[in-house]
Amino acid sequence: MTSMTQSAAGAASLNTLAPIFKASGDPLRLEILRVLRRDTFGVLELSQLFDMRQSGMSHHLKVMHKAGLLEPQREGNAIFYRRTLHLDNHKLTDQAIRQIFEAVDRAPLPVHLQERIDEIRNQRADQSQAFFARHAEQFREQQELIAAFEQYADPAAELIRARASQQSWHQALEIGPGEGGFLPVLAELCDQVVAVDNSSDMLAKAGQTCAGLKLDNVTLMEGTTSDLRQAGNRRFDLVVANMVLHHVPSPADIFLDAAALMVPGACLLISDLRSHDQDWAKANCGDLWLGFEPEELNAWASEAGLTTGESLFIGLRNGFQIQVREFWKPEDKE
Repeated sequence: MTSMTQSAAGAASLNTLAPIFKASGDPLRLEILRVLRRDTFGVLELSQLFDMRQSGMSHHLKVMHKAGLLEPQREGNAIFYRRTLHLDNHKLTDQAIRQIFEAVDRAPLPVHLQERIDEIRNQRADQSQAFFARHAEQFREQQELIAAFEQYADPAAELIRARASQQSWHQALEIGPGEGGFLPVLAELCDQVVAVDNSSDMLAKAGQTCAGLKLDNVTLMEGTTSDLRQAGNRRFDLVVANMVLHHVPSPADIFLDAAALMVPGACLLISDLRSHDQDWAKANCGDLWLGFEPEELNAWASEAGLTTGESLFIGLRNGFQIQVREFWKPEDKE
């Protein structure tokens, strides 16, 4: 390659980098990237977070999206934004974007922003709890509008049973047990099982299941994974969340909490919906999120220090697709 050709190639590379650094060369936009580290927010929520008009926020988001820093995610009639997930380590532009993300993540999140994020998460949690309080008696019917319990519970149980020949499950945690339909599987395979749910109505249903089946090794707790983590007195070999992530305010935090509650070598098993566009699920099933891309779960797991294991993808006749995913906490190095 001649020096003139090399010079032209270098100029072209810089031309592709310029929009990225221009779009990120603003303190507000860097703060937006910072709050989107693990969360996905809508335009109105981001306007609330940063106390600015929606039109101004939309402009910033448009510029950042065009530069490849953000990607939109449609949730029914609303548009949410997240940091770009699909980054190629071999592309110069994606390397630059990743370095920008890593740099802003080293900055502490300002207290006032964390407080506003907590407010939004609490609003989402209240919305979810209110739904389950109204529909506890019809929980199974509502859920089966999307997927019958067996369609995700049976594959999840098969994965756990397959691992049981190589892995000893002593302490298990189920997040969001619903009516307790999966607790017999865990009670059979594990010495002790804890089931945590922030809905007292659903815990009462799970309690009836445990009493009816005499599941004496199951303990039911009202609260969240964050509450368990703060208590600091329990660690688990197996953590299960069946069709839970699309109901929680901040799905990425489930991975962080689970990782902190897992012993080295433990498994986190997630079953949930892949991204879809059927907005009626929000009103009819209490969903906060319209499923997730597998890459989203991978990214959240990686940030929590977990590695990706086996994955199953199950297509349903009504157009939904379920993903059953394993994530492992690495063994301690000698």
